[in-house]
Amino acid sequence: MKPLKIGIGGVRGLVGETFTPELAAGFAQAFATYVDGGRVLVGRDTRPSGPMVTAAVTSGLLAAGCEVINLGVVPTPTLQLAVPWLEARGGIAVTAGHNPSGWNALKFVRPDGLYLSAVQAVELLDVYHQGEFAKAPWDRIARAVGRRDDAVAHHLEVLARAVDVAAARGRRLRAAVDCSNGATAVLVPRWLDALGCDVVAINDESGAPFAHDPEPRHDTMTQAAALVRAAGADIGFVHDADGERLGLVDETGRVLSEELTLTLAVAIRLVRRAGPVVTNVSTTGAVDLVAARHGAPVVRTPVGQAYVSEAILEHDAVIGGEGNGGVAVPEVQATHDSAAAIGLLVEHLATSGRPLSALVAELPSLVMTKTRVPVPPDAIYSALGEFREAVLDERGADVDEADGVKVSWPDGWVHVRVSNTESMIRIIAEAGTAARAAALADWARDRLRR
Repeated sequence: MKPLKIGIGGVRGLVGETFTPELAAGFAQAFATYVDGGRVLVGRDTRPSGPMVTAAVTSGLLAAGCEVINLGVVPTPTLQLAVPWLEARGGIAVTAGHNPSGWNALKFVRPDGLYLSAVQAVELLDVYHQGEFAKAPWDRIARAVGRRDDAVAHHLEVLARAVDVAAARGRRLRAAVDCSNGATAVLVPRWLDALGCDVVAINDESGAPFAHDPEPRHDTMTQAAALVRAAGADIGFVHDADGERLGLVDETGRVLSEELTLTLAVAIRLVRRAGPVVTNVSTTGAVDLVAARHGAPVVRTPVGQAYVSEAILEHDAVIGGEGNGGVAVPEVQATHDSAAAIGLLVEHLATSGRPLSALVAELPSLVMTKTRVPVPPDAIYSALGEFREAVLDERGADVDEADGVKVSWPDGWVHVRVSNTESMIRIIAEAGTAARAAALADWARDRLRR
């Protein structure tokens, strides 16, 4: 199986197998055609194939007549903020985010700095598959690629306007941070310093290989947990490769579930400002329970940042995100930005004077299990379809087909869906006890096997 994923989240695959320079150049030409030329920004994370893919993307954009501005190694949220700031027609982030280093991807950004919507992503795919790209004549192709080195500084300025920096600096917190040797190494330590934190960083070399898979999950956060304990830190942060997902470690060195990143952010946010909360159908029900304490509605979307961003704008939400560690703070931008989430958390810890563990102890206690089932691309949707047929008439359950199949009972739920980023089916189950969550996951797995 040679995985290649093309969809609302862009295009991603294994470099040297399905993800090739020809593919990258072709999608860049398609994007240039779709935005009708003009200025396009390009940024990347730190994975080894980044320079090669960036060169291919640049070639495709130039061939279609674009003015290309290279931001270098920057977090994807940094590029997203820079697109409207620099009045660009769009941007392309060369990053596979949380995927291992052998992967790479292209994420497409529209003029307002958000990812393409579902409809826009389909339109771009139509352009790509038709293969009729804009082609600039030889004497109108730009002779040079522009360079901007101030995108991170601009990001820091936007963050500082959205957070009470003076209040955060009033209590000098010690923060441990693991940047996974990814793009956040150029932003997050500077941001924590601006917030008055005593920063203890590891894996903060943007030119070094990933120290572990760049996905904040329990097995990749052990280094950060040890660092928190050794340094006596008040909080620990773990990042993915491009600054969208954030994992947390409390002051005791306990690794928190990625689901708690958004749940904590919601709890903190709603204390100060009431309003709608946006998340996806796979995210923990603890978000709904926290929101209910404040009388706030929760809007559920299909899985994917683009859906969450659109709903944040539509419902004028005060916060949004997903259970993978992604948090969107609308005052910064309506898309996942781990630095914005850090600002929210540090400001609250500083002003409340309470430890992170105490905040977590006040959250609803639910148990979630997440299982990945690898499935060949040519069989993945038929497998999901067979599962759907097997559960549609399940007695006493509510079946939601907004994204895959989510089956809910009064005491728990299980969600089975095709991954947006890898060739696999994800099974997510949640209940009040570990035994019930495991039973729901097994129930789904058995029916998926059929």
